[in-house]
Amino acid sequence: METLLVEIKDGIATVTLNRPDKRNALSPLMLTELRSAFEQLGADDTVKVVILQANGTVFCAGADLGYLQQVSEYSVLENLSDSRHLQQAFHTIYTCPKPTIAKVHGAAIAGGCGLATLCDFNIASDSKARFGYYEVKIGFIPAVVSVYLLRKIGDTRARRLLLSAETINATEAERLGLITHVVPHEQLDATVQSLAGQLSANSSSSMALTKAMLDNLHGMDMDAGLRYAATMNTLTRMTEDCKQGIQSFLQPTKGTDS
Repeated sequence: METLLVEIKDGIATVTLNRPDKRNALSPLMLTELRSAFEQLGADDTVKVVILQANGTVFCAGADLGYLQQVSEYSVLENLSDSRHLQQAFHTIYTCPKPTIAKVHGAAIAGGCGLATLCDFNIASDSKARFGYYEVKIGFIPAVVSVYLLRKIGDTRARRLLLSAETINATEAERLGLITHVVPHEQLDATVQSLAGQLSANSSSSMALTKAMLDNLHGMDMDAGLRYAATMNTLTRMTEDCKQGIQSFLQPTKGTDS
């Protein structure tokens, strides 16, 4: 790939944004490659966890300037097609059946902030990570990212970030629920690897079903949610992972009475 580096080791996949000279800004090609990478990793049975990180000093600065220039000259149909391209790439990351971890070592701005918060876990540097949605400053709207942001932090907090276009540090981002962990910068790599190792010890099928369940429960009323949860519970009990897990749990430990 031209804009990404992808590595798989011991069941942990690492996807690295690799446009440091452009502050890892999102381009049509990067979006295409992100979608392709997450589709492939999501279908790879050897992969249990996916880490999203970036080279350079910035995690992702949002849309590429050249890309923005092109967009300003697009027709209505071209803009609709381009918007759907962004939508599809982001949704592929969000719905990846493997647990995803964003390692945010620097600024994550606009679409880059959205990209980081698509992941299940977001671990950020206490001193260098910054978050913000700048779209309204330049006449854009944070359209696609707002769908995920509302689910993640709710209406009041989403309005604050999207309308103010303010930049916040990692501590405030964690307080708002935008990210999950803040760690000292020098501990960022170790913390991400530790969490990835912890997740990789879990059942892949159980984590995939749990992610799907959490996604689908949004918008359901209590009765519909409980009926759906009962169905998912039934499906999970039929998986090989569940059957093996129950047998392992019930197996008496050597040296103890049965």
